[in-house]
Amino acid sequence: MRNQLDHGIDSRSDVRLIGVTGIPDVQAGDDLAALSLTAIQGMRLEITAGDVFVFTQKIVSKAEGRLVDLTTIAPSTLAIEWSARWGKDARVIELVLQDAVRIVRMERGIIVAETCHGFVCANAGVDTSNVSPGFAVRLPADPDATARQLCRTLRAAFGCAIGVIISDTFGRPWREGQTNIAIGLAGLHPIVDYRGSHDHYGQPLRTTAIAAADEIAAAAELVMGKARRIPLAIITGVDVVRDSPDDGAASELVRSPASDMFR
Repeated sequence: MRNQLDHGIDSRSDVRLIGVTGIPDVQAGDDLAALSLTAIQGMRLEITAGDVFVFTQKIVSKAEGRLVDLTTIAPSTLAIEWSARWGKDARVIELVLQDAVRIVRMERGIIVAETCHGFVCANAGVDTSNVSPGFAVRLPADPDATARQLCRTLRAAFGCAIGVIISDTFGRPWREGQTNIAIGLAGLHPIVDYRGSHDHYGQPLRTTAIAAADEIAAAAELVMGKARRIPLAIITGVDVVRDSPDDGAASELVRSPASDMFR
């Protein structure tokens, strides 16, 4: 799907990243919009049209009851054998196998799998960081739907058009290190399409389509960190927010099998 955004993001004098503090440890059933509003009011932040709210996947999963008590998991034979070989927790591996719709690679103690969302990532997104010992957390069932609901609620609360991204940390083929990407979003288009425009030298741009939502998610991690207990960031100064809270979806960033050269 090609998104027309006037061939790019408006030039601004600056882009600002704000880490929102004061959000408590999220429990199943918590209202993330309400918790965010309270924290933002406590910081006396001014929210304006065009701001983008980036929520970590972890608090979304916790609020949606995706935290799993590992004592409830009975590992399969495959999970037990794999875990014994590589020194892993068989219960966590069992969750990975359950959440994978396709195993892409399973070797050297690493499982790369495709999830039901179409994401290809380590451990099918199952994670044990930033949760209590003895627990693991799964990805949200429908992060785009969650982003849409958050977007509607927050737009109503602030009286202006804002965008929402749900981010998670993924590794990258051929690159060391991880970066945050958008696994759910609403109220903005995920891709800035420059095709049909021209560069500074008049050359036509034929293939350039920038994953703006992923870039925003990655930038937000700079103020969130992994151990700072900052699960929400607000980004100002990027012109990607659309009129409708139903515009955009992170699913648009998933490459189709027909165009994937590596399947």
